[in-house]
Amino acid sequence: MDPTDLIHQAISGDRDAFIRLIREIENSLYNTAKSMLRKEEDVADAIQETILKAYKSLHTIREPHYFKTWIFRILINECNTLLSRRSLSTSYAEVPAKQESSSPFDEVDMREAVDRLDEQKRVVLVLHYFEDLSLRQVAEALDISESAVKMRLSRARQELYHKFKNFREVKLHVKPV
Repeated sequence: MDPTDLIHQAISGDRDAFIRLIREIENSLYNTAKSMLRKEEDVADAIQETILKAYKSLHTIREPHYFKTWIFRILINECNTLLSRRSLSTSYAEVPAKQESSSPFDEVDMREAVDRLDEQKRVVLVLHYFEDLSLRQVAEALDISESAVKMRLSRARQELYHKFKNFREVKLHVKPV
């Protein structure tokens, strides 16, 4: 079924249509929330609150074909609210233990590298490349200009390029055992 038809059905009160819409984007919602919040319990809270708010205000959507942008905007606002509520102090139990690796050249994971970017770069990168939102949709979701999205994407790509370039250079200079 066409997503626009589902959106129209959901707006007119069809709960099953709304559930199908959410199921289609639930992984995208999770990945975006995870990239912003990092804690599973916060991610679950943000997604739950996003779905509830979206359902309650579904009738306010002006452009049904921008449903995905609209719900991502709700999610981002919810994540920002949770982040602002977080205590500035971190308990010892929350500090991650230093991970020992057998080699500094263990497999590098792109998602892990993206997760290490600062939040502004990370969120733009996730929305554009992992969630396939256009530059305009990312700008609308984050309430910033398209040029700001382009700038953040450029800086994020440049930072990732340098990380992987350095990794490759170091790996090439290691003599086999």
